[in-house]
Amino acid sequence: MKLIEEAIRRGAKTLSEYESKQFLSEYGLIITNEEVVATEEEAVAAALKIGYPVALKASGEEFSHKTELDLIALDIRNEKDIRAAFRNLTSRTEALVKEILVQQMVKGYRELVVGLTRDPQFGPCVMFGLGGIFTEILEDVAFRVAPLSRWDAMDMMNDIRAKKILDTFRGKPPVDRESLSDILITLGRIGMDIDEIKEIDVNPLKIVDGKPVIVDALVVLNNESL
Repeated sequence: MKLIEEAIRRGAKTLSEYESKQFLSEYGLIITNEEVVATEEEAVAAALKIGYPVALKASGEEFSHKTELDLIALDIRNEKDIRAAFRNLTSRTEALVKEILVQQMVKGYRELVVGLTRDPQFGPCVMFGLGGIFTEILEDVAFRVAPLSRWDAMDMMNDIRAKKILDTFRGKPPVDRESLSDILITLGRIGMDIDEIKEIDVNPLKIVDGKPVIVDALVVLNNESL
């Protein structure tokens, strides 16, 4: 709750991507290995510590649409490219970038989306579906009212049209449904416990060796609490 309280105190409407993932990590969810840096030298050091390849992203609560603003550099594999990407991202005239997120580059063919929203009638609801670039195109998602039981979470996985993506896929192991259901149950618990959170959007949730890993996340705060 400390991250939420501090964000509300400063009048923020969202947490940054880094803060959002740190918050979810406090609830036991698996996130990418990452670090926020302010200088080029710090970026180089962070990449060495995390291990190549890495991604660089503009960091801050004002950058909730980094892809649309072209504020992401992916699959960086050496110091020279780290320095070039850092300089490029921090020299934009259309966006004042003060911090950079250096993030582990997670490779996974399967991308899912999970989230939390507050319905005016039903209250906190958990969402699950096909993620990545297909989220808005295919709209293949399922919803359940929080709190979720284990049965609810498992049942959601069978509700989407692309449910076979959770099975053995292109030689990759099936998704660990227990771990995935833990994420859905936890999101429901957050919705029940913390009224100050309006929405949570995790997209993509990538599958690595059958395990779900949170690659990008956004926590939206309840405006009525600000």
